[in-house]
Amino acid sequence: MPASSYTVGRDELSDRNTARAAGWLFVATFVTSIAAQFFLYGPVLDHPAYITGAGGNAYHGVAFGALFEMFLIIANVASAVVLFPILKRQSEAGALGYVTARLVESTFIAIGLISLLAILTVREDGAAGASVGLGRALIAVHDWTFLLGPGFIVGFGNGLLLGWLMYRSGLVPRRMAMLGIIGGPLIVASGILVLLNVIDAGSPVQAIATIPEFIWELSLGIYLIVKGFLPCPILTGDTPEVAGLP
Repeated sequence: MPASSYTVGRDELSDRNTARAAGWLFVATFVTSIAAQFFLYGPVLDHPAYITGAGGNAYHGVAFGALFEMFLIIANVASAVVLFPILKRQSEAGALGYVTARLVESTFIAIGLISLLAILTVREDGAAGASVGLGRALIAVHDWTFLLGPGFIVGFGNGLLLGWLMYRSGLVPRRMAMLGIIGGPLIVASGILVLLNVIDAGSPVQAIATIPEFIWELSLGIYLIVKGFLPCPILTGDTPEVAGLP
């Protein structure tokens, strides 16, 4: 086999493995975030008095929720790092911006999960002075970090920036990438409206605004697992005209 043929085959296999890894990491972010926010944190988020010792023992639920979010942070960062060598062929600044956005988002998530772990510590230690007000304050920290991270930075990073990189490069179908380009600004706009107290967090308006981004990220993960990257100039080394891209 000629060396050039071997190189092409090796590169194609490497790109396919990269796509599959990124796809699974995106799916992992869905599983871990949904499990933590909607199934494990509920007893604490819905009951600020939990910190005083009221209510049942939700320790293990919150602890497992924090563990899931730690895996979420790992998946967030890993998905950006895995895609960086591919995306930088389209735009190194854009790819670096995407990695940075993932890091910032993960920082907010980490702060939020630490605030809930603090509630567990105060309750378990029976600290004097623990009050519903303190519980509300720590829950508020979690809620604000959730708004500013997954509810704002995601719109810029995973939505607008990643959508633009995928659209321009042709790594995935352009119609699918448009979901990110449209959905990202919608999430950012809804986050700003919540921040300015124009709408409530979790309101129908905010929920509707997240739909395109939700579909974009989930469809991207599934597509990369099943199909991999589409042949495009940044993978084949062809000129845009040869590949049929503007």
